Amino acid sequence: MIKKIRNLDINYVQYGEGDDVVLLHGWGQNIKMMEPLGNNLSQRKKITILDFPGFGSSQTPDFAYTIYDYTELLHDLLNELKIEKPTLIGHSFGGRVAICYAAKYEVNKLVLMGSPFRSLQKNGLKVKMLKQLKKIPVLKGLAEEMKKHMGSADYKAAQGVMRDILVNTVNANLESDIKKIKAETLLIWGDNDEQVPLSEARVLDDMLQDSALITLNGSHYCYLENLMQVVSILEHFI
Repeated sequence: MIKKIRNLDINYVQYGEGDDVVLLHGWGQNIKMMEPLGNNLSQRKKITILDFPGFGSSQTPDFAYTIYDYTELLHDLLNELKIEKPTLIGHSFGGRVAICYAAKYEVNKLVLMGSPFRSLQKNGLKVKMLKQLKKIPVLKGLAEEMKKHMGSADYKAAQGVMRDILVNTVNANLESDIKKIKAETLLIWGDNDEQVPLSEARVLDDMLQDSALITLNGSHYCYLENLMQVVSILEHFI
């Protein structure tokens, strides 16, 4: 289904019956990545999953969205669908949006899975080298060329405005937003998550007002690697 939100065609699906649960996918993903959870929860919950702008079958923004632009678009979509006080379940990038949403708007409960909330980039030798190269006018071109080869897989894959959106996203620090969250929050993390280490989950857990951390065997996608266990956990929590 398609809704026109903020002049963008937003693709979404809805199914099931019960209290509203909204599933938010990660960067470079789409509805399909959250359907395994939605399909298993839909017997007791009304499920809504969207393709974020720039992903799946939703339109790409015509300017570089920030994480807060994504948050407001989500809020407008939920208003259009008459969804109030939903439970939000966000993975990775979707968790960033869920953090910002729960900090500003009322939610029933919040579930974050492998969700970064601050920049994880480290000022290693290569990064320091780039900064120095950029200070020398005749070497700026070399710095940009090196950046292409040193960037993350997501950065390399992103094109046009989506690359700018990715930069906005990974540089956003959501610590002040986290402190505003009042909803019960469940953190589900893989013990071998190399993209957002378990140590970040522990920091996040300490910052939240009312939270619990569950660690599972697995990677950044531990919710899929332990699907039925995660479904059972969610059914008891939400």
